Amino acid sequence: MCLIVFAWRQRPDFPFIVAANRDEFYDRPTLAADFWEDHPEVLGGRDLKEQGTWLGITRQGRFAALTNYRDPRNVKEEAPSRGWLVRDFLTGGESVGEYLSRLEKEGSRYNGFSIVLGDAGGLHYYSNRGGPPVSLAPGVYGLSNHLLDTPWPKVRRVREGFLRVVNGDGPLEAEVFFALLGDRRQAPDGELPDTGVGLEWERLLSAIFIVSHIYGTRSSTVLIRDEAGGIMFAERQFDNGPEPWMTARFTW
Repeated sequence: MCLIVFAWRQRPDFPFIVAANRDEFYDRPTLAADFWEDHPEVLGGRDLKEQGTWLGITRQGRFAALTNYRDPRNVKEEAPSRGWLVRDFLTGGESVGEYLSRLEKEGSRYNGFSIVLGDAGGLHYYSNRGGPPVSLAPGVYGLSNHLLDTPWPKVRRVREGFLRVVNGDGPLEAEVFFALLGDRRQAPDGELPDTGVGLEWERLLSAIFIVSHIYGTRSSTVLIRDEAGGIMFAERQFDNGPEPWMTARFTW
């Protein structure tokens, strides 16, 4: 997952709203979002290379989403898959606090990541490239491949559009959020961060929706929880282009 924007208790009628894009190499095998055969309470996509995931939710309301921290100068080839962090939280029985306490001690084993974890009682953020875990106050947040609310151009742009929808009078429909997530505009060179990947890649990665010959946005996800605890989860799958080849929707 490379871009997440979410509203936590910003609206009393919809206390949790998430819109997210997963960017990955096109040749990495992936399963589209569905309830898992080995853990039927978990809904999410599946990385078939490492059997982890980037975003998911359980029928009981446990939520987790992860982004990689872009730092090519400090990559550990032997590090375990970061997708296991989301998988293990969703399939495990630890409380959010217990899981984060353990993760803070073990986080240095992994390459850089940021993770958002929560349940009906609270939402929390942690990065092994930042400080200790934090409990998030009500508000709207954006996360890409750095720390929470780092003002990269794509984070600012998607957050501004997200705020207009969440604070507006119109209905909260998945299509509106998918439109925000489909923005292919690249940032001007003067606004690009320098994360060590070179100018051409910085340009490519500055778009909310990424398209190239080998790497790009593979899926877009919208999740909305209402005040009664009802869940709407919608996902669009892409393959080397901006036109989705599949859209799935789950409600309970």
